[in-house]
Amino acid sequence: MNEALIHKIHHDLPKIREKQIAETLKMLDEGDTVPFIARYRKERTENLDEVEIRDIQDAAHRIQTLDKRKEEVIKIIDEQQALTPELKKQIEQAPVLQQVEDLYLPYKQKRRTKATIAKERGLEPLAKAAVRFASDLSAQVKQAVDPDKELPDEAAVLAGVHEIIAEEAGDRADFRNWVRGNTQAYGQLVAKVKRDGKTLDEEGIYQQYYDFSQPIKSIPSFRTLAINRGEKEKILNVKVDVNETPILWHLKANTVGNRQGYAADIVAAAIEDAYHRFIGPAIEREIRKQLTDIAADHAIDIFGKNLYNLLMQAPMKGKVVMGFDPAYRTGCKLAVVDPNGKYLDKTVIYPHKPASEAKRKAAKGLFIDFINKNHVEMIAIGNGTASRESEQFVADAIKDIKSPVYYVIVNEAGASVYSASQVARDEFPDFSVEQRSAVSIARRLQDPLAELVKIDPQSIGVGQYQHDVPQKQLGEQLDQVVETAVNRVGVNLNTASPELLVHISGLTKTTAQNIVSYRNETGQFENRSQLKKVPRLGPKAFEQSVGFLRIIGGSNPLDNTDIHPESYAAAKKLMKQHGLAIDQLGDATVSAALSNVHLTEEAQAIGVGEETLKDIIKGVETPGRDLRDEMPAPLLRKDVLTMEDLKPGMKLQGTVRNVVDFGVFVDIGVKQDGLVHISKLSDHFVKDPSKVASVGDIVTVWIESVDLDRHRIQLTMVDPEG
Repeated sequence: MNEALIHKIHHDLPKIREKQIAETLKMLDEGDTVPFIARYRKERTENLDEVEIRDIQDAAHRIQTLDKRKEEVIKIIDEQQALTPELKKQIEQAPVLQQVEDLYLPYKQKRRTKATIAKERGLEPLAKAAVRFASDLSAQVKQAVDPDKELPDEAAVLAGVHEIIAEEAGDRADFRNWVRGNTQAYGQLVAKVKRDGKTLDEEGIYQQYYDFSQPIKSIPSFRTLAINRGEKEKILNVKVDVNETPILWHLKANTVGNRQGYAADIVAAAIEDAYHRFIGPAIEREIRKQLTDIAADHAIDIFGKNLYNLLMQAPMKGKVVMGFDPAYRTGCKLAVVDPNGKYLDKTVIYPHKPASEAKRKAAKGLFIDFINKNHVEMIAIGNGTASRESEQFVADAIKDIKSPVYYVIVNEAGASVYSASQVARDEFPDFSVEQRSAVSIARRLQDPLAELVKIDPQSIGVGQYQHDVPQKQLGEQLDQVVETAVNRVGVNLNTASPELLVHISGLTKTTAQNIVSYRNETGQFENRSQLKKVPRLGPKAFEQSVGFLRIIGGSNPLDNTDIHPESYAAAKKLMKQHGLAIDQLGDATVSAALSNVHLTEEAQAIGVGEETLKDIIKGVETPGRDLRDEMPAPLLRKDVLTMEDLKPGMKLQGTVRNVVDFGVFVDIGVKQDGLVHISKLSDHFVKDPSKVASVGDIVTVWIESVDLDRHRIQLTMVDPEG
């Protein structure tokens, strides 16, 4: 184990001890996955969670990348025979990549510049004499005139000297570092509308940035991304503005100082030009990139948090659900799935114009008959086109049904992407895209996690500016989020789709598909050990995945827990010592018998660590437990609201659909989600909306204002009456 690497990671993550870092790195190197380490190796990591383990993993990658670059730079400079002990030490001690690149800049292979041409003409000694403020510099300049070298006069000589001094000053790491710090501390990000910008910005989306300025150090991430998009769409001109006076004073003070005269004037002019041509523009590019990187990281983090909360929404268990995909001209597609998500039936109705009056009148009867025929208990209505009219239609129709039927508005973002995918075509080859969408909408209510993993996370739409951030980085982050959610919940080995299984710790696309193929060919899994018979699922994959795969009603009750098979012997020993049988899992007698267990003594007696014992006890007390059952259930509705019904001061309950930097969007049962601005989330200052609300939360809100023309609803979560 690389002790230096461990020490550096500890320096970056001081709250995590070096022993924990060493054990985590060792397991990662051995091919253990983050979910597996977090869940089943708590003794070795001393209870690190997934976030901390990923932090160690990321820090190791960052440090190793930096160290590799340092080695490359040192080697290149050494090959140029320009490496000094002092420079080598500076490179080795540089804490960030940017400082390494600054130190490397003077030695970096450049294209042929005016400075290199001047050096080829023999002017480098003269430039060095100038920066030494040689007293006879004027005479040396005259002597350097040489028409054969394309130096016909003193002006040409001085121009070449100027270029050499300016380029070398522009390459100085100390200058760049100081200017960078000054610009970050005192610079402003400035945006102005372009001459034709207002014409391009037809809806006035970027109006607040037509004449905008804000300090770099305080600009929020969402604003950076908005300005970037306005610039990309050729609506805005954007630049970094900073007071040059103190910058130029600093640069000249560290070169010319208080000197005056011929040489001092030459150097001073070159230093000023170095800032304007080389240092200033480079630092502006750096800072713009840094602002964008910070904003992208933040946006990706928000997207990840929202996606996790969306995936972890409570499932609607044990209900026959109808998916209702609204439309006008082509009719509303209905699809029913059983409590396990299996497709039962489908039809199309035409309740909206431009359908004929006869079709519209017939729609209600057909709809009610379809509900009764399939014993539908819950209706999931997609929130896309014609959603509001469809909600009104459903609310009116279910009043005429004797058995209780409720509806829920379901966010259908990404449903069209799924419906046109190969996965959907394989499952329902004879369905239209809209019919597949109706099935997906029903399943989203029934089991959000199982259905949403089939969709590219970037299409789900629970973030902001997701198309303006690095797509590879976004994809990697969202894959981690899905992996975390799936493994925390676990999956039913006998019903899980390949799209769900592929996110299980240790499984690949091939092994996930092989599990389903094996299940289809040989029948349901009776126990976890059968996994070993699945083609290409080796011992390591079995070890990493098996604890997250559940078998309900199999031959071994422990297979319906998150207890790993490696701990089965300990679990049985624990149960036996307390007079319990394995088939009693989940009984109240188990909780009663284990309520006063002395962890240290019991762990030693059965030969496991205390953390593993805690998990074993939890597993035998609550087999088949689902973390999502603790989440708020979806809001069930029977009546419909319209925007026209909303009045200021009205109190409503709603479901949080999205959390962004400036507030949260809440579905209150009308077509348009309402916005709770960050200033209206609480009666005290809120810096981060995600600390107050999460996607899927059921919240109480009050109407502040309704703009029918612009379809905007302003909400507050602060009780107007105090």
